[in-house]
Amino acid sequence: MTRLRLRPPRSLRARLTVGLVVLLGLACAAVGTVTALALHGFLIGRVDQQLTASGGRFAASLEHEAEPDADNRPDTRGQAAGTFGARLLGGRVTQAAVVDDTSQRSVPLGTADVRTLNAVRPDGRGYSLRLSALGRYRVLAAPGDDGDVLITGLPLRPVEETVHRLEAVEAVVFSAALVTAGCAAALWVRFSLRPLEQVARTATEVTRLPLATGEVEMPGPVPHADPDTEVGRVATALNRMLGHVGDALTRRHVSEERLRGFAADAGHELRTPVATVRAHTELALRHGGPVPDEVRHALRRVAAESQRMSTLVDDLLLLARLDAGRPLERQPVDLTRVVLDVLDDAHALSPGHRWELDLPEDPVVVPGDPHRLHQVVANLLANARLHTPAGTHITVALSADSRRAGLTVTDDGPGIPPELLPDVFRRFSRGATGRSRHTGSTGLGLSIVEAITHAHGGTVTAESRPGLTRFRLLLPAGPLPAADGADGPDGPDGAGAGADDSGPNR
Repeated sequence: MTRLRLRPPRSLRARLTVGLVVLLGLACAAVGTVTALALHGFLIGRVDQQLTASGGRFAASLEHEAEPDADNRPDTRGQAAGTFGARLLGGRVTQAAVVDDTSQRSVPLGTADVRTLNAVRPDGRGYSLRLSALGRYRVLAAPGDDGDVLITGLPLRPVEETVHRLEAVEAVVFSAALVTAGCAAALWVRFSLRPLEQVARTATEVTRLPLATGEVEMPGPVPHADPDTEVGRVATALNRMLGHVGDALTRRHVSEERLRGFAADAGHELRTPVATVRAHTELALRHGGPVPDEVRHALRRVAAESQRMSTLVDDLLLLARLDAGRPLERQPVDLTRVVLDVLDDAHALSPGHRWELDLPEDPVVVPGDPHRLHQVVANLLANARLHTPAGTHITVALSADSRRAGLTVTDDGPGIPPELLPDVFRRFSRGATGRSRHTGSTGLGLSIVEAITHAHGGTVTAESRPGLTRFRLLLPAGPLPAADGADGPDGPDGAGAGADDSGPNR
């Protein structure tokens, strides 16, 4: 059986309102209880006074009721209707009667009633008790002339009815007061917490801002409240915090813009001399005359490093272009064909790996830049083959539905160290502390994968443990947002579409 549990209100406004109403309700309950008890005590005192004033005449007349003399009949003169009288002798009730409107009548008493009457002491004090035939009574006992005990009592029904009437009136009045006070408290609390609600709205607006990247326009300051109040101090502190955050974001944006500009300018400036070094090196290697082996080896190393630097410059230019938000080419791309071409190249470069392909029956087509998507797939497969030993099983799988397309690259290699996994998509992230020259790694391969994927409106994730490493790429299957002036893959700021055969070393 399910139990219903009352949950306290969550908002501060509701808690304050409920708290005020509860406190007022407790105060009303306390006032009602005290007044009801005071009235009950006062009325009981009046009944005791009436019992004392009656002098027990009705109970005394019951001593000689059994005598045949007519003058000894119960004396009901001046007795209020409902007056009770009883005579106890030796623990037994010899006579018990109650006054009606015109005369008196006997009252049948049970064993419990007799015990109750015997418990009344003739000490001049009033006692409240219940008789089975009459109900609640207030009685007073006095010693008789024949060694008996005479008990006189008055009904408590009028007292109880008066007290109940007061309780009903108080319940109505206090309920109306609670409802009125609750509405007034809700309005007052709402008015008092209006500055705090503005603080909450401003803080919520800040949480929705893209603070991680780009230029951010901070919301306006919260209107100043009284600094001597708690809400005023919170508003002042929030305004100061927003000012500091805004200044920090501005400085960060300026620094990022300078860094992007430097990377783009450096890439453009390095392209020509690097290309010149490569050209002269290749020309020297083609020289037909005798060249010492040491010189030829040095020239080959110069050519290899020039090629590596050229790839690095192209990658930096591509990242700078993506960081600047430059649009990519947009056209239908057969992702199935791209995967087949890249996998064919990877198999030729690394025949020692075991390659497996899992494709759906229908071609997977997504809107995007074909050269950049080719680069993404090539970088993922290059990352898998370069950082796993020969014989590793690498599976490339495609999937698609009406909303998005997915590409998964899975291998059973040694995996990525757990301390490196959170930074696997960071630029220049490497699995080893030293720079790996034998693989030509630049540490930008997976960074380019993430940047290009985000530029297409997709996401890329990585998970790894020993024996299983999986990169999952998701791309939207619908049309991309319209872009004007999209540059081609080899535009002014573009780089070649070749894959960067490097990523974080695993």
